[in-house]
Amino acid sequence: MLDADLKEQLKAYLERVTRPIEITASVDDSSGSAEMLALLADLTALSDKISVRQVRDDAERKPSFALSTPGQAIGLRFAGIPLGHEFTSLVLALLQVGGHPSKLAQDVIEQIRNLDGDYQFETYFSLSCQNCPDVVQALNLMAVLNPRIRHVAIDGALFQAEVESRKLMSVPMVFLNGETFGAGRMGAEEILAKLDTGAAAREAAKLGTKAPFDVLIVGGGPAGAAAAVYAARKGIRTGIAAERFGGQVLDTMGIENFISVTETEGPKMVQQLEQHVRHYDVDVMNLQRADKLSHDGELVHVQLASGATLKARTVILSTGARWRQMNVPGENEYRNKGVAYCPHCDGPLFKGKRVSVIGGGNSGVEAAIDLAGIVNHVTLIEYDSQLRADAVLQRKLHSLPNVSVITSAQTTEVTGDGSKVNGLVYKDRVSGETRTIALDGIFVQIGLLPNSEWLKGSLELSPRGEIIVDAKGATSMPGVFAAGDVTTVPYKQIIIAMGEGAKAALSAFDHLIRQQAPVADVAKAA
Repeated sequence: MLDADLKEQLKAYLERVTRPIEITASVDDSSGSAEMLALLADLTALSDKISVRQVRDDAERKPSFALSTPGQAIGLRFAGIPLGHEFTSLVLALLQVGGHPSKLAQDVIEQIRNLDGDYQFETYFSLSCQNCPDVVQALNLMAVLNPRIRHVAIDGALFQAEVESRKLMSVPMVFLNGETFGAGRMGAEEILAKLDTGAAAREAAKLGTKAPFDVLIVGGGPAGAAAAVYAARKGIRTGIAAERFGGQVLDTMGIENFISVTETEGPKMVQQLEQHVRHYDVDVMNLQRADKLSHDGELVHVQLASGATLKARTVILSTGARWRQMNVPGENEYRNKGVAYCPHCDGPLFKGKRVSVIGGGNSGVEAAIDLAGIVNHVTLIEYDSQLRADAVLQRKLHSLPNVSVITSAQTTEVTGDGSKVNGLVYKDRVSGETRTIALDGIFVQIGLLPNSEWLKGSLELSPRGEIIVDAKGATSMPGVFAAGDVTTVPYKQIIIAMGEGAKAALSAFDHLIRQQAPVADVAKAA
């Protein structure tokens, strides 16, 4: 089941296990059960602390397996075969059930242990979804830490009947005690914030007591991470407040143009970015959305959505960008009900169905190529008279037998039956005619919007909403710099964002040393 190299790596990890791991496998005569048992057989062969027991006449999903250890009530189950992106979730679950401590902050661990109530979570994932492991891993750990929390991670592609019954059209999708709890990427802190309603107020009160930073970075994508590393290395007091550390890179599947790294994936890169940032003395404040920016003549104030205000002598804005929406009737109504923005995450839920991709740039054509291997048919719709993707991608696209391309087409409406998408309406920009396509899903890939709405009236913005910066990354407010996709700097690329983040940090440091001495010993740092 597992190749030799993977077995060797897994065997090394399992040496960290300190207590027995009991696996209860719920099986039937299906090929899925046979495949799952083969995986479990590989696990038992790699560690004498792992044992497997088969159960055929229980009420659990089949194939599925639960992980536990003697003397502890742990409600953790995988329904399906957790390979692909979820293989890491399986490895972490084995380690945590086997007694290996989590790297989660101790205060968060205690908050999980102290949750009062009974929680039955169900998470639907797809093996190609790069957003799903964060949710699965967070809830698995919570189930290990708190006996009143139970979690089952369900492969939506394998349990298609459940997906249809619950009308699921996006992953990850989480249910709590049978009711919808949340959709999209979530970590333990985000889940806790929804369960422990007093947590946000306690965190806001704590943030409000922080002393002013020398450099405060708002945004935790590549630009923000680079700025934090460069600022911290100067020995000055550095903080980073991010709504979601990693930003849009978390939603990026394949990265093949980051110089010196032949190939990697977004979530892996984000993990490495965060490790690098935390290697230095950086105050990382996650799940914090900025709401307002102001300057009192001495310090810059960043008011957060939680009500807390952070102060700093210089600020670097790196809030990035988000997927642009079509802004047509039906789009918001059917979001996560057939309208999607991540083909890697949600594509497997549309197996054998008809879908459309909106957008003829690189991301749109890549999405159509990926989806063509899963769905019955893909219709790519482009507003312009021709596709804008690289020639090599266009050649691949046109070689696929189950892809149609419509150019000079303006999408005007998403239609549905009240519960899910059933088609879209577009206008032929040449003839003026209105046409309808019957569809089960629509994947929108039409570019980015800067996350800068909260800055209107505070900073000078371009007509597109980007922060206007000079050659040093300075904005129209003294002491405030900006970097990355939220700025007017052209070419929205990870490597460019990192360079701009480093530049902004150096500019902020230069600003500090030309003002009064910063909180830290600048002379020593320099």
